[in-house]
Amino acid sequence: MPVHAFLMAALFSLAVLTVSPAPAADDIDGAHAGGIDEYKHTAEIKPLAITPSTSTADHSKFKELKGPFASGTEVTEACLSCHNKAGEQFLHSIHWKWEYKHPKTGQILGKKTLVNNFCTNARGNEGMCSQCHAAYNHKSYDFDYQNTGNIDCVVCHDRTGTYYRTPATKGSPACSTMFEGKDPIDWVRVAQNVGMPSRRNCGSCHFYGGGGDNVKHGDLSSVLAAPTKAVDVHMDKDGLNFSCQKCHVTRQHITAGSHYEMAAIDPVGTGKPGERRQASSCESCHGNQPHPIDGLMGIKLNGHTDKVACATCHIPEFAKGGVATKTDWDWRTAGKLKDGEGFYLKNYTQGNGVHRKTYKSIKGDFVYGENLKPLYAWFDGTMRYTTIDTKFDPAKKPISINSFKGSYEDSKSRIWPFKRMHTIQPYDKGNNTLVYMHLWGDDDAAFWGNYDMAKAIAYGMKEAGKPYSGEYGFIDTYSYWPITHMVAPKDEALKCGHCHSKNGRLAKLAGFYMPGRDGWWWLDLLGWLAIFGAIGVSIAHAIARYILCRRKVTEHCKEEEA
Repeated sequence: MPVHAFLMAALFSLAVLTVSPAPAADDIDGAHAGGIDEYKHTAEIKPLAITPSTSTADHSKFKELKGPFASGTEVTEACLSCHNKAGEQFLHSIHWKWEYKHPKTGQILGKKTLVNNFCTNARGNEGMCSQCHAAYNHKSYDFDYQNTGNIDCVVCHDRTGTYYRTPATKGSPACSTMFEGKDPIDWVRVAQNVGMPSRRNCGSCHFYGGGGDNVKHGDLSSVLAAPTKAVDVHMDKDGLNFSCQKCHVTRQHITAGSHYEMAAIDPVGTGKPGERRQASSCESCHGNQPHPIDGLMGIKLNGHTDKVACATCHIPEFAKGGVATKTDWDWRTAGKLKDGEGFYLKNYTQGNGVHRKTYKSIKGDFVYGENLKPLYAWFDGTMRYTTIDTKFDPAKKPISINSFKGSYEDSKSRIWPFKRMHTIQPYDKGNNTLVYMHLWGDDDAAFWGNYDMAKAIAYGMKEAGKPYSGEYGFIDTYSYWPITHMVAPKDEALKCGHCHSKNGRLAKLAGFYMPGRDGWWWLDLLGWLAIFGAIGVSIAHAIARYILCRRKVTEHCKEEEA
């Protein structure tokens, strides 16, 4: 160990990596129409115990909500008759627009246009993807985003736990059984029992992004509906029990926090809970000097905040609580059939005992992981995206679906934790761009029905008006997801040695000198020579003192005898 490592103060605590790829005990080789049943999650979520409303109004008393209602749009009409500004406010929300112009890069982002490396694209698949859009009748790209009558108020405000959303359009016959057997929605009951959104309301979409529980983000799963302190210290159901809005402060239906534009650092850092921000931040509650100064340790920890994001130390693991996240996806194997039908395999049992699908005919092969260590990188909050129009060199793979920027020299950058998703997905070999795939529909071009990828890509690109060479291949891609949830209790935060060591968590993070990890051999040699030299001089000094003292005692004794 380099000599300067002895001077380090404590910073981090232990995180354990465990992966449980054990095969499921049952349904190893089940056939079920390609496994599309995974998408009926919004109809399966169990409600939390209903908490007393803090509203100053009892909605069951309003004549506007007496019904009868035949549809969600009729409920919305009743809601907006009283909340007469809510509709116009919500039209400006990213939850509604599916579009965002990045103020720094100028890129047009959002689900309307982006390609990802999960189900690849919402464009052309609105009938299914809009199952998690707070809108009714969102059947195609030509949806009217100015019609407040299509806003789904109850998806966020239902407090009965009985509300669920269905796709806006029919899928293939293989998908038609998704919601069979469900009780019809009692629109009057739902309308009369609305309240502020709970974690379960938000989670009905955000926990299931990318096609299943915790698939996409890694730090957002169904376990956060009622987590323990070990899973998330802020959302602990028996502790602080924070709602999502506690951090993602909402004003006039505009919610703070977005992966498109993040605040890698909050320079204001007031330490006032609920302080309004364009983006949610740890500093808005904890300030820029969050550690109590009760000695050298607190001073040293606060000294790290100019280079290290709070999440880096305080979220040592993600995909906690027994719910796994996907880490790899291979579209090349999609389309296999058994007896002419799609099928799935369940070869992964996650921590809570649930068996997860590791192969689906409609999607290909997957790899899962739990209690994962993040990837660490310098990040200034700005991400650039590979869009459908971005041309790239396929020889320089993997292609970054989104790339982050930042550096040690940049005062606005911090070391941040990320989940990195790896996917092998289709691209246009002639134009060297990503592609839109037509996955969902009751037509003969939808891949989730015909299992013909060439046809699905050709249809998707034509419908979007994008050039297509007619030849597709597969390419490795990465996407990066900043980790911001599943905050560990403070005694589980990372300690010094987890980073300040040769093979620590930041071993691959280049561009700066870090004590304990880095060193120069000649400087270490000089240090050790100085240490051993000092020890040698001290020993020589002690020996000399001893000898001289003994000589003086001997001379004194001789004088006494004389």
